[in-house]
Amino acid sequence: MSPVVKRKREKFTIQSKYLLLILTFLCIVVMGITFTTDYLGGSLSTVSGYVVVPFQRGVSSVGGWLSNRSEELAQLRVVLQENETLKKQVDELSIQITELQQEKYELNHLRELYELDEQYADYEKTGARIIGRDSGNWFHSFLIDKGTEDGIGIDMNVIAGNGLVGIITNAGPNWSRVTSIIHDNSNVSAMILATSDNLIVSGNLELMKSGVISFSQLVDSAGQVAPGDKIVTSHISNKYLPGILIGYISEIQTDSNNLTKSGNVTPAVDFEHLEEVLVIKKLKQQPE
Repeated sequence: MSPVVKRKREKFTIQSKYLLLILTFLCIVVMGITFTTDYLGGSLSTVSGYVVVPFQRGVSSVGGWLSNRSEELAQLRVVLQENETLKKQVDELSIQITELQQEKYELNHLRELYELDEQYADYEKTGARIIGRDSGNWFHSFLIDKGTEDGIGIDMNVIAGNGLVGIITNAGPNWSRVTSIIHDNSNVSAMILATSDNLIVSGNLELMKSGVISFSQLVDSAGQVAPGDKIVTSHISNKYLPGILIGYISEIQTDSNNLTKSGNVTPAVDFEHLEEVLVIKKLKQQPE
């Protein structure tokens, strides 16, 4: 028995673009016949009503949808361009705001230095910018951009903010090192402004974590010294000029000997945020 070979029927397909072309052609032919002749009369009109009109409506709907989408895309492009322009404007405004804030901060800082300069108007001073500091959170030892070529010398007093920062301990041609009053090795001969009682203010970096340094050897026999009193440099200091504000008493207690008192001082200067300082170009003891 011979095998029977069954051949599969090949599917006849027409590409979409050709089908659309054929339908369009037929539509044009039918429309032409409809408008140029009365042939077939009512029958052709009926066919047109059932075939041509829906087709025209479909083509019109598709055209309208494509037109709407095209307009929406055009509007979207405009919106995207406007959005990009606005982003650039926002970036530019942000930069301007940052610059204005920086200028305002510098202006306020310079105003503070000017007021401090006026407060100690009897002393010749020069401004200097901090260019480096030792490790840590506090400006206990740092470098400034003025040196011997600018008339800066060792033991000159340094002020900023509201009062005393420290003293020049080393100087080069165009730089100087400042050791501040909060340094562990710093000791300043001071006095209570209201009572003129003498005391020693000592630097203490460990205490500075709480925002204070220490004082000791206060003889307050009248018991008049209290928290909030101002502490300034005293006349008997061998390096610090007299009357420069150091800070305010924040805590006081009587020592075990019942003769002296000690406690803590809140510095008048913000030793966490220093940028510029004033150097008083006058020594406590001018050499002959």
